[in-house]
Amino acid sequence: MQVIKTRIPDVLILEPQVFGDERGFFFESFNQQKFEQLTGVKTEFVQDNHSKSAANVLRGLHYQIAQPQGKLVRVVAGEVFDVAVDLRKQSKTFGQWVGAILSSDNKRQMWVPEGFAHGFLVLKDNTEFLYKTTDYYAPQHERCIRWDDADIGIEWPTASLPLHSAPVLSAKDQLGASLADADVFE
Repeated sequence: MQVIKTRIPDVLILEPQVFGDERGFFFESFNQQKFEQLTGVKTEFVQDNHSKSAANVLRGLHYQIAQPQGKLVRVVAGEVFDVAVDLRKQSKTFGQWVGAILSSDNKRQMWVPEGFAHGFLVLKDNTEFLYKTTDYYAPQHERCIRWDDADIGIEWPTASLPLHSAPVLSAKDQLGASLADADVFE
């Protein structure tokens, strides 16, 4: 596995070693010992989640203000533009974002630590997204920041959307707060 640093040092891209031939492929998608050795992150995952989405769906930007979740995310079918936003008020990168294409073709994963909001834009129909979390889902602590918050300025690849339309959002995500009004981590 190769670790690729991003412009926010705590967010990492993980690229597995893939073994393939005419029969197909094999790769180790997670190994606790290698993860800790290569990333320096010592954590325990307690929950796995799996979602399936149509093209142009945008999920996020989600986080839990209490019981924060670190997430190790990947795509097993399709493609997304995956984003992490630093919400740690004391961080040098507070309010900044990083994004990467994760797909079933590149098999990359993104490590999104606690203290970050997370979201993704689905770029291909029938995309399946998997993620491990370091704490359990706690709906009473869940928060959402607007996907298009001008203070964050995420450069979503919306040119891929039909007729440059707005992405498809859940009712909850349509009510996301601005960064200026959001609960953040001290």
